[in-house]
Amino acid sequence: MAKKQLTVNGKRVTIDIDDPDMPLLYALRDNLALHGPRFGCGLAQCGSCTVHVDGKSVRSCVTPLSSLNANQKVVTLEGLGTPNKPHPVQQAFIDEQAAQCGYCINGMIMESAAFLASNKKPSDAQIRQALANNLCRCGTHDRIVKAVKRASSMA
Repeated sequence: MAKKQLTVNGKRVTIDIDDPDMPLLYALRDNLALHGPRFGCGLAQCGSCTVHVDGKSVRSCVTPLSSLNANQKVVTLEGLGTPNKPHPVQQAFIDEQAAQCGYCINGMIMESAAFLASNKKPSDAQIRQALANNLCRCGTHDRIVKAVKRASSMA
């Protein structure tokens, strides 16, 4: 069994792994008990597993642990904000009641936060384009777009 060091949500962690190509998602959920990122499709097509690596959105279901080094900063939904001080995107999703079943919300929030870091005042069309590869089966897209617009005005 090998050991892999990661920096997750600001903390250095060591994970015991059998397979260096194990997906990051499995390490986050199974080894670190972080349940923000979810297993959706396993093919990087739905976005439920989205996390940030050095500020960029990545699909953790297809990101092998071997592709990461200990100095890269992995941030999950749990590390984006806190219950007492949520990230503006998290607060906006709450305020707009953007979640229905909640399965896609991890990916929507993480993708939105990364998007807003590079586009502070996006149009509705830009938001829809940025979230086009995140799937929501409940159809809360309009509330999600409103939440991202709200978050852009909170920054």
